Amino acid sequence: MRHVVSLAACLIAAPCAASFDGAITERDRPLIYAMNAIGVQYRYGGRSPETGFDCSGLVTHVFQRAWGMALPPGTDALRKVGKAVQRTELAAGDLVFYNTRNRPYSHVGIYLGDGRFVHAPRRGAKVRVESVDTGYWRARFNGARRLDPPTS
Repeated sequence: MRHVVSLAACLIAAPCAASFDGAITERDRPLIYAMNAIGVQYRYGGRSPETGFDCSGLVTHVFQRAWGMALPPGTDALRKVGKAVQRTELAAGDLVFYNTRNRPYSHVGIYLGDGRFVHAPRRGAKVRVESVDTGYWRARFNGARRLDPPTS
């Protein structure tokens, strides 16, 4: 998990932290694209850094770029991809789902490791990193899904 935190630190601030050895795995690729989206403006229905992202648009963009994986649009469809994982088993790159509109699975983000996730929160906000352990997010957690990189 420290590897992911160091990787994230490298993407946020240069030069890279001395603890990051530079070895990028296939599982790290979505994290790189997710971190590169930080600061992009939220836009409902947005699917690119040029036009902005909504939460599911961010996720589909990241996995398309990282792995060439075409994911279905919308949080309801995304909650059915991959395999379910428990909150205690979260690993970097997992999709994390929340009930933010009095509707289960109405929001999605990408888990970065070390209790942090990246997401496109809402109108007027930008893609950002937050803690899964704040009261707001902990109370609204609906589940998580793990995707595997495509095999060659």
